[in-house]
Amino acid sequence: MKLAAVIHSDPEILGGTPVFVGTRVPAQTLFDYLEGGDSLDEFLDQFPTVSRAQAIAALELAKESVLTGARPS
Repeated sequence: MKLAAVIHSDPEILGGTPVFVGTRVPAQTLFDYLEGGDSLDEFLDQFPTVSRAQAIAALELAKESVLTGARPS
């Protein structure tokens, strides 16, 4: 899944903060929840406008970015 299908930035929504598509939920909030020890289910319960598929896709994209960046050129 492409990033633009999961997260986007629009100056009219929260001043351009990257949010989950179709919501006003900042992508950073997912990472903050997980870093704080909350589960994915807890995040989804608090932000029902974000679908499980969107959250998992965002995590997969982050994982891909980290793993790609960690590989030698």
